[in-house]
This record gives sequence, structure tokens and C-alpha cells, in this order.
Amino acid sequence: MNYAIHTQQAIPTSSRDEQATAQAELYTHIETQAEAVAPTQDPLNARDRRIIGEIIEVQPESVRTIWIEGGITVWVQLVGGGRLPFDRDWFATRVAQVKATLPETPRERNERLSNELEEACTVFGLYHGEINWLSFSTKLYQDGRFVGFVGCNKEEWYARPRQYGVNRVAGSAKDVIASLGVRTAVAA
Repeated sequence: MNYAIHTQQAIPTSSRDEQATAQAELYTHIETQAEAVAPTQDPLNARDRRIIGEIIEVQPESVRTIWIEGGITVWVQLVGGGRLPFDRDWFATRVAQVKATLPETPRERNERLSNELEEACTVFGLYHGEINWLSFSTKLYQDGRFVGFVGCNKEEWYARPRQYGVNRVAGSAKDVIASLGVRTAVAA
């Protein structure tokens, strides 16, 4: 009786390495294409990460994302790969406590003021020049015509129609722009 003996043929190491490299390149290409088609948006901003970091006592940069499971559990995913579960109500209470005591960074302040200025400019049909981020001030224009200067000191908005003169002060960007005599834009 004849028996057939089958042996497994070894794949050369260099062939395996080439295949692994090609597979990794393919995965990278697929991820790049997926990101181009549907970019993932980070649901957390720097302030959110600071708040979560304060609550769970980690560096803000180590917080990757957060989600709620089943309406009960808040999960915090860390960059290093760990996950931490928290009761939703406890976590919400801690977020409120930390938010109340966490000071706003200069960058967060500038982002908030910039958003408020953009909204006010849209209402009046204005645009502004380059913002001086240190003093948070800029020039306003309407149809290519200079309207005035606007800025914010501490939490008080100011405007003036000329380079030098008395500042007009208000509590919001919209109110201070209105003090320059600019009327709201009318939709055509």
C-alpha cells in the first residue's frame, strides 16, 4: 500500500514581510479614504477634556472620547487604551461642579469672543479685519467702508468710530456695534 505524505511548504520570510507591509499600506489607504469621505469629528474640545481630566484625575490629553451607554453609564476612553465607567448622574453632578470652578483659558476666551463677534457681524452685515488676539480688537467694515473699531476688555465690549476717541461700552458685541449707528442687515 502506498501512502502519500503531505508536507507543508514554508513561505519565505521576505514574502511574509512584503505581504504584511502591503496589508498595512492597504489599511492605511482605506482609513485615509474613509476619513476623506466622512471625516470624524472630535466630540470633545479642550475645555471638555480639562473638565473630564479634573474629574478622573488624569492629564486632559489622555482623554480620547466619552459616551453614554444605556442612558446609565458614562464611559471615558483613554488614549492609552483603558476605559473607565461612571454613573451618569454622579458624572453630571461632578461636571457641573468642575465647570463652576474651572477658569477659562485665554484661548477659550478668545474663541468665545470670536464666535460672539462673528454672530454680531452677520446680524449687521459687517466683516472685520485681522483680530489682535492679545487685546482682542479689530476694525469693522461694511461694503468696503470702515465703520469703526471694536474689542473686548475683561468682559466688557467697547467700540469707537475712529482710531482715537471715547469708547462706547456695552455688555455684548451686538449692542456695542449698534452703538456705532450701524443698522441690522436686511435680507434681499
